[in-house]
Amino acid sequence: MNRTTLSLIGAVTALAAVTGVAATTAPGAESTAARPAAERLPVERSTLVCPQPSASELAETRYTAFTPEGEDAADAPGGEDAAAHLLPAEEKETGVPEDGSGEKSGDTKDDEKGDQKDDQKDDGKDGDDGGTKDGGGDDQAPDPVLPLKKPGTPVTATTGDSGAPALTGSADGPFAPGWTVQQTTTISAGTGRGLHGLSCSAPDTDFWFPGASTAEERQDYVHLTNPDHTNAVVDLELYGKEGALPGETGEGITVPARSTVPVLLSTLTEEPVTNVTVHAVARSGRVAAQVQAADEKLGGDWLPPAAVPRSTAVLPGIPADAASVRLAVHATGDRDADLRVRLATPTGEITPAGQETLHVKAGMTAAVDLKDLTRGEAGSLVLSPAEGDSGAPVVAAARVTRGADGEQETAFIPSTAPVERRATAAGDGSGGATLSLLASGEAAKVRVTASAGSEGGDPVSKTYELKAGTTRAVEPPQPEGGKGSHALTVERLSGGEVYAARTLEQKEDGVPFFTVQTLPDDRGTVEVPDAEQDLSVLSE
Repeated sequence: MNRTTLSLIGAVTALAAVTGVAATTAPGAESTAARPAAERLPVERSTLVCPQPSASELAETRYTAFTPEGEDAADAPGGEDAAAHLLPAEEKETGVPEDGSGEKSGDTKDDEKGDQKDDQKDDGKDGDDGGTKDGGGDDQAPDPVLPLKKPGTPVTATTGDSGAPALTGSADGPFAPGWTVQQTTTISAGTGRGLHGLSCSAPDTDFWFPGASTAEERQDYVHLTNPDHTNAVVDLELYGKEGALPGETGEGITVPARSTVPVLLSTLTEEPVTNVTVHAVARSGRVAAQVQAADEKLGGDWLPPAAVPRSTAVLPGIPADAASVRLAVHATGDRDADLRVRLATPTGEITPAGQETLHVKAGMTAAVDLKDLTRGEAGSLVLSPAEGDSGAPVVAAARVTRGADGEQETAFIPSTAPVERRATAAGDGSGGATLSLLASGEAAKVRVTASAGSEGGDPVSKTYELKAGTTRAVEPPQPEGGKGSHALTVERLSGGEVYAARTLEQKEDGVPFFTVQTLPDDRGTVEVPDAEQDLSVLSE
């Protein structure tokens, strides 16, 4: 259950407790009576999970936490006791049975991580220590990581520890609406070298990961992290081009309370498979799930879960200089999907040569290499039901490769949800960022705001007009006099659906390190039905 649902339940419960009944029409009342209008209220609590960044000795990880400043934060209750921070989670074994005995065991990425200390340091403007202290005694509580002081100003922390833990935490009161944490890791060499970035995610019960792999040159781990105080049990299902892959070791993986479990996907299949869709389902409890992909030659990145399956799939943020794009699509239901494939460019929608449509069988994964897709123009992939198709639900992801042979790097773009009101991205620096904005269906207007920096500066906003069916790639605004890391908010002001993605990039020894994060709505507010006291129902 995501945080939006939890907040809605909490809000409705509170209203019901105050009024006795949240009624629209009493029994016996006219059926034509008007329903009270729903009201949008800021969420009161948000939960996020950041997975273990890397086991590499050559990794450097930077975290940025941020809550937008605005009406949502100002109107949220909480008072002086409100807070937003993260705490370390304990790493557990993979939970995969080795001998069918029911005993859960397996290899972790580093068996000695539990003995290592986390050396995270807060390098925010206020200078407080935002790191964790692990191993200082059983009665010593870990220090909170990335504690926010006020909405509108980001805080940062860095670590170079190969044993850095997963992080879980919550924000409440004025810190909850739009609370976002970015985790970006630079791995300078070795398998998976590159820029691994993701936006820390909310726990849930159902996740789809098209674009994963169990091929010999890949090491893909799915990270399952439980932020709650009770155990969760998760099933991992893998699908290829012929349907479900053989193997049962992904069933019934226990994720202990406040802990994380990394599972190497290749241990769940009998034979290597290049294009795999992973379905993670929590049969009890809830977890956050992310896949980290590492390739021997093509670098690596995080593969976030795709948006909820539906008949259309939108993948924004494909860079103009993409050397190759591999599209993986999975039909999640019991019907085949026939999809029309289009690329929304700065000048309009085009159909990739030789790939007008894509047929995906029910319960199977189809993959296609889209060569010369962008032709020097940034774009967004748009998949929609082909003529005559019934609109079967699908999920999709694209593996994007940049650079030349021997100096290539990879990022993943999953299908994502639109920006309904506002999206938030943390972790921008002084440059090396691109914001991709797609107006799907109708023209739209958006406002992009760069926050103050973590070490000072003032916010700066800019408005963009988006033509229907086009992708606009822009260099986002920078805070005035800003120092340190800052955040971006994208607000849809008018028009049709808007999809967004943010690319971070840097050069390392001639290799174009980059990572792409899609920006769905940050769910800073939730729609709550109006309620009023109606004691007449007690007399019925």
